[in-house]
Amino acid sequence: MKHLAKIVLCAAISLGSYSALPASAAQAAPGGVSILLDGYPLPFPVEPAMMSGTTMVPFRAISEALGIGVEWNQAARQITATQKSAGEAAPVKVILTLGSKNASVNGAVVKLDVAPQNIRGTTMIPLKFFSQQFGAVASWNQASKTVSITSPKRDLYTLGFYAQKAYSEVSLIPSFDAVAFGWSRIDPAGQFTTTGKDFWWPEAAGEVTPESIVQNAAAGGTAPYLMVYSSDSALELSKNLEDPQLQQQTIASIVDLASQKGFQGIGLDLEGLGLTGDKALVQSQYNAFVKNLSVAARAASLKLTVILHPLNSSYKGYDYKTLASLADDLVIMAYAYEGEKGPEPMDKVDESIRLALQQVSKDKLILGISVFSENDSSVNAKIGLAKRYGLKGIAIWRLGLIGQPVFSRMGETVEL
Repeated sequence: MKHLAKIVLCAAISLGSYSALPASAAQAAPGGVSILLDGYPLPFPVEPAMMSGTTMVPFRAISEALGIGVEWNQAARQITATQKSAGEAAPVKVILTLGSKNASVNGAVVKLDVAPQNIRGTTMIPLKFFSQQFGAVASWNQASKTVSITSPKRDLYTLGFYAQKAYSEVSLIPSFDAVAFGWSRIDPAGQFTTTGKDFWWPEAAGEVTPESIVQNAAAGGTAPYLMVYSSDSALELSKNLEDPQLQQQTIASIVDLASQKGFQGIGLDLEGLGLTGDKALVQSQYNAFVKNLSVAARAASLKLTVILHPLNSSYKGYDYKTLASLADDLVIMAYAYEGEKGPEPMDKVDESIRLALQQVSKDKLILGISVFSENDSSVNAKIGLAKRYGLKGIAIWRLGLIGQPVFSRMGETVEL
């Protein structure tokens, strides 16, 4: 996966307000303790507890949220956790036995301050040991009785959006696995076009042309996608979905342009469906459109990413399950809940992911993040959600906005 340089999309920084977790955290820990994972609450079956001056936390709840596999052996009273390798790092295998201070870490014996305990059916282990073995950063805020855990770095697929006024950050293109270029749309008449007032094919500027940007992206290992945008504010999508001949012409034009201009995929961003009217009919019509586009795209060796309103939005014209079966992946546009007036509410973003996971495999889901309304902490928290649920990756709207002052750790290279 790519390194997303000069952007604070950090997966392994601790929150500044927390001090390092000492071996003997505050004795007040048991009363009303909360756990924050990447800045967002983590549900847990049993509250963290203090035992012999050591903070004990629920092992399985934290491990699974970090993508660590956990197995329980009832006969041996042992719990085994295996963390898959990241990059060149070796896998970590930890075996813990209830009541024993001797843990096995990749075959070597490691001493625990307190032996793992079973509390109401949940295995509790020292937080300090967990963070040491699995690369998480743990901290403790005595005043709020909060355990804060920042997850280890991991690889995530990264998709960047490149629209008008994005050229100021063209140098960031190699940092992404794919970039969707928003240079086309469906116009108010339902016709596919590369001209318009918001999404259009850019003019050449000397030696820099749209074609050269696309070619350079591909040469640098970033897959270029042609993004096709439309809203349904003038019923332009409805016109297209209801007219088989117009739809056929649209799909042919999209695939022809993508093929001729050297794109490797298509990013379909058709918004505003299902706000009113027959939701089931709209879903069926859009499914048919995407199916026809998928067939044409595959015939031209083009990938297909479908960009969608979240399931907890006002737009109900999107059948995630069917669309996922037709496309290579889906982007959840988990933003604009409150008009992008500030960081998107984490509970809404969380809910959008959980609803999508009821219909779509996690390895096909990409979490969309609009940096227009976010700050460095809120972006990191949303990346943390993508990691927590094991999603394929994240999509950033958009280049040209990433270098806002809030993204201040310039020069920092972060492997997601």
